[in-house]
Amino acid sequence: MNRSIRFALAAPIALALAACNGGAEEGTAGDLEGEQIAEIAAPDGSSWLETASGTEEGGFVIGNPDAPLKLVEYASHTCGACAMFAETGSAPLQEEYVASGRVSYEIRPLLRDPLDVTISTLARCGSPASFHALADQAWASLPEFGDALQSNAGAYEAAMNAPENERFVRIAEAAGLVDFFAARGISADQARTCLADGQAITAMAQKSSEQASADGVTGTPTFFLNGQRVEANQWTALEPILQRAGAR
Repeated sequence: MNRSIRFALAAPIALALAACNGGAEEGTAGDLEGEQIAEIAAPDGSSWLETASGTEEGGFVIGNPDAPLKLVEYASHTCGACAMFAETGSAPLQEEYVASGRVSYEIRPLLRDPLDVTISTLARCGSPASFHALADQAWASLPEFGDALQSNAGAYEAAMNAPENERFVRIAEAAGLVDFFAARGISADQARTCLADGQAITAMAQKSSEQASADGVTGTPTFFLNGQRVEANQWTALEPILQRAGAR
């Protein structure tokens, strides 16, 4: 494994709530300006918010697969700025823009530490359609997970010294994640099965590292619109960019 993957799989928990991208509110999107895009109806009996799939880049996308505006967020499940975006931006983004068929929204995990890896594994343990909702709910409870691990430092240390097929199960148990996800449709048995699959976890970390490196992403949240990086990491800066691009 390369250094970045080893770091994600074995970094100290003190890094779990470390700084990620700051709160700069100004945002630009270069030449991403366009005419107003008409709403695009979903097929009869369906909703774009229920249209989801995994992507070749290792992310999960919801919305119209042919949306004129394709928004990608690189995000860490232990990033406070990502949690803030989930709290303030996820609902209006999905309800006002994704639901209209104008915008699709992909989250690509950028893994930073063992807690991040554990949460990401559990969020993807269900169906692609559940990933965004599970991720948002996990971000809302991030301080609780951090507090639980800090108060169970011995259990965390033991987990990091456990065999690979036990390590992330033990982290999840110490952080209260097994019960958290069980209450949201991922059974304890299902969670433990996903967390014990060391080969899949390593592949996920490898994909995360490779894709972030290819796109020059070093912090989270980082957004791309139609393949172009935008200098915005919170909703108040990102929404005007979407509107100027035609989602209005």
